[in-house]
Amino acid sequence: MSENARDQKPKAGDSEKITINLGYVDLGHIDLLVQEGFYANRTDLIRTAIRNQIDRHGDALRQAVTRKRVDLGLRHYSRGDLEAARDAGEMLDIRVLGLATIAQDVTPDLARATIASIAVLGALHASSAVKAALADRMR
Repeated sequence: MSENARDQKPKAGDSEKITINLGYVDLGHIDLLVQEGFYANRTDLIRTAIRNQIDRHGDALRQAVTRKRVDLGLRHYSRGDLEAARDAGEMLDIRVLGLATIAQDVTPDLARATIASIAVLGALHASSAVKAALADRMR
């Protein structure tokens, strides 16, 4: 794993919002558990359930992370990182499980010149122009 990858718990602004559809009965069960004091709110229950499932499948996840050779956690690519790769004649194959960020000052041309492929399981934060430039290289 990369030395720039950090495995950490998300803070308020370090998370991605998702939307799910639940049946009324499931939603009622969630509300009842919250009402009975098992969880602080709906989000608390859903996060706990997700973490429990991740823990339950922990061995399989660890094997997949190793097999797929992904950086786990947060991985930031600065303009300097990409310029160094370009100057060394290297193309990057970016594989991240978590959050990958490409600095806002990275141009679409620099991104295309240095990133051969990009696969992110989680979220990718980059400018719209860089995402558009790399669209054919995303898996």
